[in-house]
Amino acid sequence: MTSTLSAIAIDCRDPEALARFWCAALGYVVHGEAEGFVGIVPAQGSGPHLDFVLVPEPRTVKNRLHLDLRAVDTDQGSEVARLESLGARRVDVGQGPEVTWVVLADPEGNEFCVLSDLPDE
Repeated sequence: MTSTLSAIAIDCRDPEALARFWCAALGYVVHGEAEGFVGIVPAQGSGPHLDFVLVPEPRTVKNRLHLDLRAVDTDQGSEVARLESLGARRVDVGQGPEVTWVVLADPEGNEFCVLSDLPDE
């Protein structure tokens, strides 16, 4: 028997604000809320839940786990600009100029990448 990925839990200082950012970024909707918790799921289709959990301390080091996004129906540059307009910012984690992805951080500083376009097949 194997496991299946059900949810990704993200510790944060403001679960509501971070859930709003990721809903806008991914086309997700809120599926559950409780004190110190907001869970979101894809509005259409399938995919993992993202659960935002209140913690008292700020993030202090580089993420050990991050999300990789790929633009749908647009190019990488346009998607990066859209995410920046939602509150993401570019960050340098030592990736160098030769990489094909763009490293961003969400409003609480959690790094994620926007991958390059898929080659035409």
